[in-house]
Amino acid sequence: MTQQHGDARGPDRPPQPQPAQAATPAAGSGAASAFWGAASTALDDWLSFASDGTLTVFSGKVELGTGVRTALAQIVAEELDLPLASIQLVMGDSARTPNEGYTAGSNTIQQSGTALRHAAAEARQALIELAAERLEAAPDDLETTAGAIAVRGTPSRRVTYAALIGGQRFERTVTRQAPLKSPAAYTIVGQPAPRLDLPRIFTGQPTFVHDLRLPGMLHARVARPPSPGATLLTLDASAVRDAQVVRLGSFVAIVAAREEVAMRAVERLKLTWRESARLPSQDELFTFLRGQPSTDQVVAERGDVAAALAGAVTQVRATYAQPYQAHASIGPSCAVASVAADGSITIWCASQGVFALRGALADLLELPVERVRVIFLEGAGCYGHNGADDVAADAAVLARAVGQPVRVQWSRADEFAWEPKAPAMLIEAHGGLDAHGQIAAWESTVRSPSHVSRARVGLDLLAGQLIHERPAPERTFFVGGERNAPTDYELPHHRVTLRWLARSPLRVSSMRSLGATANTFANESFMDELALAAHSDPVEFRLRHLTDPRARAVVEAAARQASWDTPLPPGTGRGIAFARYENRVAYVATVAEARVDPDSGAVRVARIVVAHDCGQIINPDGVRNQIEGNVIQSASRALKEEVHFAATSVTSLDWDTYPILTFSETPEIEIILLDRPDQPSVGAGEPATITTAPAIANAIYAASGARVRQVPFTPARVRAALAAAHPPA
Repeated sequence: MTQQHGDARGPDRPPQPQPAQAATPAAGSGAASAFWGAASTALDDWLSFASDGTLTVFSGKVELGTGVRTALAQIVAEELDLPLASIQLVMGDSARTPNEGYTAGSNTIQQSGTALRHAAAEARQALIELAAERLEAAPDDLETTAGAIAVRGTPSRRVTYAALIGGQRFERTVTRQAPLKSPAAYTIVGQPAPRLDLPRIFTGQPTFVHDLRLPGMLHARVARPPSPGATLLTLDASAVRDAQVVRLGSFVAIVAAREEVAMRAVERLKLTWRESARLPSQDELFTFLRGQPSTDQVVAERGDVAAALAGAVTQVRATYAQPYQAHASIGPSCAVASVAADGSITIWCASQGVFALRGALADLLELPVERVRVIFLEGAGCYGHNGADDVAADAAVLARAVGQPVRVQWSRADEFAWEPKAPAMLIEAHGGLDAHGQIAAWESTVRSPSHVSRARVGLDLLAGQLIHERPAPERTFFVGGERNAPTDYELPHHRVTLRWLARSPLRVSSMRSLGATANTFANESFMDELALAAHSDPVEFRLRHLTDPRARAVVEAAARQASWDTPLPPGTGRGIAFARYENRVAYVATVAEARVDPDSGAVRVARIVVAHDCGQIINPDGVRNQIEGNVIQSASRALKEEVHFAATSVTSLDWDTYPILTFSETPEIEIILLDRPDQPSVGAGEPATITTAPAIANAIYAASGARVRQVPFTPARVRAALAAAHPPA
């Protein structure tokens, strides 16, 4: 056993991958960059033609399993009239790609897609100008086709893109003034395209960060504290003889030649910790949240709510609760780090924000940011801020400590215990109906902590907190709880108040859709409760309060596909939910069919129908895949997922204590895509997530008369709701 220290250095590393000739280091310093980055206006930062005509596209966004690699390639191929097979993408490399901030919020198509469309149009304009000179023709007489430019009507007079620019730089600015191709002329965008990343995955080629192996690489496991905030008192490593022990403050890890050796060695460490009870009783969680001090913000207001409620013929009140939930990535987080002879460091990980992470790691390692490089490699799924950034910090700290490349893979228990959770939220709604059964007023109050604790400085990372034995700095801004807190209905009087909670008992951060899942569950459940009070059909009631034709279209399409008015067997019901994601982008309506066992309270969701309008569709197969993934994950969250904890720590540490939806429990999913070629493309990575839970809750009510207002809809909660709805005589 050898004791290692944080300033240890090792032998020279093998040469690191170098940036492509056409790319320049992206702007922005990581921690100082805005959440959405500061993307470049230099054309060469986005596109580079090789001498063989292959086009490398650089995107600061990353592939999280949503298929955006293929969709972005389609956008560029369309604008440049290139075969899709001739395009390769480099995504999320702090030394090679533009800084486009985080891949989050279903914004990749709007942001990177739009940027790349303009970059490709600028490149086409530049190529036409070069071809006009080469072919001695007027630019207006030229046309692009299959990677070449020809004189219109004289196809023999042509020149390829490779001959014009291959291996060279454009040295041109993306002006956003170059003409874009008309959607009417599209042959690639809007058409199904096989995903570019699947052949590598299907054939078992190294694809994921877990697959990465470097010469001389070691494996490491971190000895986690028993609970957050615990401080290491003593360390006895006398039983460890076949591995290195690294201790930096309360950060303790084993580094060994093989992963299984590191795993066994961690178990042989004798550690004593000082810890204290920090968490409320789980049974009292929502009472605890209600009692927390808050910073209040009115996020939507119209009319005189108090007067309208006072004058309402019928008033309805309800409270809805969302628990802590885990990202539950199928594979635990993993990262690899390597230190060069000059002390610079490269980290490969599955971070959603390589530039911001670069800044936080530079702060943690006390290095200039330009000496830290973060390269994205796919992980095992996240859709939010899971353990990817923290495991990257583990690997970086340990690689520098031992002077060799280090791979760190978390255990399943590490992932469940230490990844940031989706925040618990509480929403109270109060509505009133007029004499005509219309909504006269709506008021809701949302209690939520911030949904974003992405790493900005070293202390935001678990390794930093353990090394310095200090907690993360307090956040002074609140984000995420407001998402979809207002409804999308036309209401004469409404007010939505956010009560931002400064403290969350568990560490929390971004998870798919942020607060939109809980808010839409509350809003669309409450719409059904108001429809019931108005003695109205839920579909008809929604349509009465919608004027946006695109909103009405998805509601009508989902209801029609689901045969809304067709009777179902006893014990089975349909429920509907509608939302416009973030109240400004994609439109979604979902109908769920659910059967409720009156004795056990078990809920079986047999069918889910989704009508989806995300503007112009780039790849319909990709959109369908995203909707299906949204539905499966959100159905799992609605029916099963809840983080359990005791006085000091999380106790949901495996798939038994944190179950997810199984294959046999997956509902039949039917999708209606409403393509809008005349409208901007918006993301499909999150919108269909938010309508699943309320559609299921409303179907449970239709099937049984039981109103379940707390996620997940476990048999015990359904039984309690049944007992409340049908008390014994």
